[in-house]
Amino acid sequence: MIHIDLDIDMLRCFMAVAKTGSFTKAGKKIGLTQSGVSVKIRRLEERLSTQVFNRTSKSLSLTLEGETLLDYAGRILSVHDEAVNRLTKPKACGELRIGLIDYFLPELLPSLLSNFRKQYPNIHLIIQTDVGINLIPLFEKGELDLVVAGKDSYQGSCRVLIQEPLVWVMGKETEGSLDEVLNLVVLPSPCSFRKIATERLDKAQRKWEILFTGTSIGNIQAAVQAGIGVSILPKGALKEGLRKAPSHLELPELPMYSIVVITDEERENDARDVFISYLEAELNSIT
Repeated sequence: MIHIDLDIDMLRCFMAVAKTGSFTKAGKKIGLTQSGVSVKIRRLEERLSTQVFNRTSKSLSLTLEGETLLDYAGRILSVHDEAVNRLTKPKACGELRIGLIDYFLPELLPSLLSNFRKQYPNIHLIIQTDVGINLIPLFEKGELDLVVAGKDSYQGSCRVLIQEPLVWVMGKETEGSLDEVLNLVVLPSPCSFRKIATERLDKAQRKWEILFTGTSIGNIQAAVQAGIGVSILPKGALKEGLRKAPSHLELPELPMYSIVVITDEERENDARDVFISYLEAELNSIT
């Protein structure tokens, strides 16, 4: 059997095309011209002696062989990048105390933290999850090195990580009527979601009543799923058993919501800086 090597650059180019569905968009993402991308894909197909994309003048799609390669390429690049990061990035070490809002990337966070520990085994993470109004005082007392929370939870300087829309949510099996008093499921004051919900409803002259006050986003999700009422959550906090409230309820429009990093950047902390850089890079790769 002839020995075949696949270049990392070819695989990275292939992944970019597969994700964007366009040679032009892929080129912009990885810093190549459209013709440069075409050359790399052609060489990849020549090396494998198989076609990885179906191309027409109007569409681009993966072949069966391309679908197979996509899985392998993702794993190869992940291990490659992990090795490079592990060996070339600063050897930060020490203890890092992190506060995280409990609805921050619930599906992705475990893998993000696991990969971080693999890349930086000398950084010992101590993580506390809660609502922002409980985490901020701990940061201000010096008990946390950084907090990831909603922008409305903190009035000082901070760095925006991601923005996502707020949505009205209700249980998957819950029905609602425009004429009914709107039952609300909320966190205690001064929760910004609670304030937004009540103020927007008042402005729209909709009648409402708070039927459930929870102590965590998990409580809110469970109560909404159980059909107790509706609530406001960031889109990323939607989970199985929840759905966006249907348009026939005519609920008021909601703003975008910023999730930020809160820390004292004037205080030197290599472990903190490495963690924030890692988090920003991971978020950029999935948005």
